[in-house]
Amino acid sequence: MKRSFPFAAALLAVVVLVAAGCGDTDEVPADAVAVVDGTTITRQSLDELLARAKKSYTAQKRDFPKAGTPEYQSLQTQAVAFLVQREEYAREAEKLDVTVTDAQIAKKVDEVKKQYFAGDQRKFEAGLADQGYTVAALHEDIRSQLVTEGIYAKVTKGVTVSEADLKSYYDENKKNYSVAESRDVRHILVKTKAQADKLQTQLEGGADFAVLAKQSSLDPGSKDKGGKLTITRGQTVEPFDKAAFSLKTDELSDPIKTEFGYHVIQPLAAVKTGSVTPFAQVKAQIRSQLEGERKNTAVNDWVADTQKAYEDKVTYAAGFEPPDTSTGTEETTTADE
Repeated sequence: MKRSFPFAAALLAVVVLVAAGCGDTDEVPADAVAVVDGTTITRQSLDELLARAKKSYTAQKRDFPKAGTPEYQSLQTQAVAFLVQREEYAREAEKLDVTVTDAQIAKKVDEVKKQYFAGDQRKFEAGLADQGYTVAALHEDIRSQLVTEGIYAKVTKGVTVSEADLKSYYDENKKNYSVAESRDVRHILVKTKAQADKLQTQLEGGADFAVLAKQSSLDPGSKDKGGKLTITRGQTVEPFDKAAFSLKTDELSDPIKTEFGYHVIQPLAAVKTGSVTPFAQVKAQIRSQLEGERKNTAVNDWVADTQKAYEDKVTYAAGFEPPDTSTGTEETTTADE
């Protein structure tokens, strides 16, 4: 059985920089699909990337889009965007002092070899061939991945969450860390007050609550359980909620009218006190959440700034331009969708 090589589908997660370039297409060499600030993105690079994508489709038993179809055009657009973005990020990485060494790449290759091919060099090379990869292409994709990881680390390095931020979030969202009061009760729901009055009289005379609930209750969720249910304060309609939490244990209510009909209610136990998870127990969870959100914001801002910086520095060959939109926003596209 064929496995999809981890770097085979370079199109699997690509940010399409919508309307990210302009310029005279005559400036693009005949053998290129785009020029990024003077650096040529060759047609050969695009063809190799699409060939690997096709191999990945085959490994997943999916039909690769036919040339000329809208699906193929979309995939080609994604591939060009990926190659353009890779060049942009490589340039920006230099400004951020992000470097990737041959030793880092070799280590990553070794990890892939061990994880997917049990360290077997022959199987590894066969896997490369199956996915349409050359060693050089694999190294380039790994370098790109490590550059992206390095950029992420640099861009998010200054992201912090103070103790005050954590406490403020906790206080503002305390309900998310709280468990409301609850109580075990039983009830019988009927349509009319006359029916409820009759049930109340029977129950006060010693009739079996569970039997009457099964015979008469209109509540399908509790009738076969003798009318029993556990309610949480504030989660039922107000008249029911008020009665259920104010009655004494085993006290029988008068008929209670709600939008569903008439209820006869009897609490079975004392109210279980609500609780709030202490700040100390959820502080680490909140920190992780807030740091993640702030890092995402920092990265999104960086991507937007980078896109803007290259608006006038990218030129596309005719037929390879990204889709034009009026919003100028970015769109995350996945070839695997």
